[in-house]
Amino acid sequence: MSLPTLHDHYRRLGAQGPRVSPLGLGTVKLGRNQGVKYPSGFTLPTDDEARMLLRQARELGINLLDTAPAYGTSEARLGPLLRGQRDAWVLVSKVGEEFAGGQSSFNFSAAHTRFSVERSLQNLETDRLDLVLVHSDGHDLRILEQEGVYEALAELKREGKLLAFGFSGKTVAGGIKALERGDCAMVTYNLNEQAERPVIQHALAQGKGILVKKALASGHACLAGQDPVKASFQLLFGEPGVTSAIVGTINPVHLAHNVATAAAVLAG
Repeated sequence: MSLPTLHDHYRRLGAQGPRVSPLGLGTVKLGRNQGVKYPSGFTLPTDDEARMLLRQARELGINLLDTAPAYGTSEARLGPLLRGQRDAWVLVSKVGEEFAGGQSSFNFSAAHTRFSVERSLQNLETDRLDLVLVHSDGHDLRILEQEGVYEALAELKREGKLLAFGFSGKTVAGGIKALERGDCAMVTYNLNEQAERPVIQHALAQGKGILVKKALASGHACLAGQDPVKASFQLLFGEPGVTSAIVGTINPVHLAHNVATAAAVLAG
């Protein structure tokens, strides 16, 4: 008996974007285990463990990978791990947040945005990123209205170094503003937090993509007497504006369970 996969459930990331799996693999746990908001600590996987996880994800129908400079060594590790597989993956990275010495810092200038994208291209060993999101510090409108990050991303898109750009924000106003010029928004939406639902609805009306972060509340989702993963995916995929939910795991059993549950929910 074959395992359930997501191959039959791909959807387009916005009106013009690539077809992506309804679950994406978040890769913060490949490169960073400091200053992360998970219920328990963890050890970074070895290269062999990471390679096996990526292979398992592909076999289960996941083609969307989410990474960021703020994820420690994630991008630098993914580059060699993905050699020869570039066209099999839709790569999402970020700009704006840096992580060094156990601390985050933010820079949304045009110059730093270009530097960050060029560094990500080098680390990931690719000539283009499918999507680049702004990693907001919470001051969404100030970033969009007073910083040079969006203009720089638009220029990099014209140059072909990224195919789409958008915003990973923290507010409804920021998410809606970001979609005026951006192709995609990343929002928090889970059993515990649903305040950004208007951004999802706005994106649907505008033909823009929506990625969901913290889909399982960073491992904190819980419901008495119910499977929290199933309940989470029922909530997420009950929203027609949701393109894909990013779930970060380095546990092969959790990955298989997530995929099987999502496939069952999507099959109705």
